[in-house]
Amino acid sequence: MSLVFAGITPHSPLLIPDIGKEQIEKLQDTVTALNSMEQDLYIAKPDILFILSAHGSFFEDAFTVNGGASIQSNFEKFGDLSTRREWTSAPNFAAQISHEARIHDIPVRVVNQTQVDHGVSVPLFYLTNHMPNTKILTIGYSDLDAKTHLNFGALLKEVIMSSDRRVAVIASGDLSYVTEDKHNQDAAKIFDTSLIDVLQTHNTVGITKLDHDVCNESGECIYLSALI
Repeated sequence: MSLVFAGITPHSPLLIPDIGKEQIEKLQDTVTALNSMEQDLYIAKPDILFILSAHGSFFEDAFTVNGGASIQSNFEKFGDLSTRREWTSAPNFAAQISHEARIHDIPVRVVNQTQVDHGVSVPLFYLTNHMPNTKILTIGYSDLDAKTHLNFGALLKEVIMSSDRRVAVIASGDLSYVTEDKHNQDAAKIFDTSLIDVLQTHNTVGITKLDHDVCNESGECIYLSALI
């Protein structure tokens, strides 16, 4: 059945009720959007969910796919000692992606990561409540150039479209982190506006041409996931 769903999600730990607490009210629009996405994802009934994260295993010169059998999350580093989840992974898909990457000369490393980061666990907290049997494959980007990230995305598409499983893809990341610094604020506004525009217009070429310095100065962590 191939690709059945794709989306982009934020991953602030404040979205977890026991962490955000009273701050959750300020994020209600985001919570509502995630709940709506969860309903759409449930209707799509994916067998496998690929999730691209900004904060997992990272190598400058290679993408990563998680070849472990299962993943777990907790939020102890954010002061929440009770919220824990566990999901089954998709090591067969990890192996297939690694194989195809070698054929296409795209650097990919298979890692065995049991404990996942908030870039994975926050979206999954909202999106998998009614999908206990959906397997999760975590994927990490690299420090390689934009075209290589786009090529890696094309490779993932080939793997997905050749499969008889129903696959969903989630790009996890946040827009700019605005600070008191005026220079950062300018970069943040340019980045957020530019990325939203190219996504809304499905401008694949345009997304590869976003200014690299603006991306760095804005403090974002969604661009490379979105590229893939």
